[in-house]
Amino acid sequence: MKKVLKKIGIALLVIFALAQFYPRPEKNIGIGSNDISVSHSVPPNVKELISTDCYDCHSNTTKYPWYANIQPVAWWLNEHVEDGKKELNFSEFGNYTLARQFHKLEEVTEMIESNEMPLQSYTIIHNDAKLSAKQKQVMLSWAADLRQTMKNKYPADSLIRKRND
Repeated sequence: MKKVLKKIGIALLVIFALAQFYPRPEKNIGIGSNDISVSHSVPPNVKELISTDCYDCHSNTTKYPWYANIQPVAWWLNEHVEDGKKELNFSEFGNYTLARQFHKLEEVTEMIESNEMPLQSYTIIHNDAKLSAKQKQVMLSWAADLRQTMKNKYPADSLIRKRND
C-alpha cells in the first residue's frame, strides 16, 4: 500500500511540475474608461469599498497575489475573475444599457443583503474585504439612491430589461 501511495505522490508531483510550464492565462489588468464612477456619482467612501471588495473579480483591474503564478491556481483564479466579470464589470458599467445598469444595482443590493458578496472564499484570504454592518448599509444606501436618481432622470421604459439585455 505504501508503494502505491508513493507512486501516486510522485505522479502528482510530476503533473504539478509539468503544469508550471503550461501557459498562464492573461492577467486582468486593463483599465476601463467606462467605469461606474465615470457614468454615475460614486462617493469616495463607496469607491473605496468597491475597489477593496469588488474590483478583483468585478472589474478590469485585478490585484494578483503571489500564488496566482502557480498552476493550477492561476487557471482557477482566471476562471473566477472571468465569471465575476460576466456577471458584473464595474469597469465596463458605462457600456451597459440603462436597464442593465439599473438591474445590476438591484442585484448588488440583493447580493449584499443575502451575504453572498463578497464571496466567503474571497474573504478568507482577503480579510479586509469583509463588509461590516455599517459598510453594508453604505453600499445599500448608495445603490438605492443611484437607482432612485436613475428613475428620476430617465424614462421608466428605459429602465426595464428586454429579453436580450
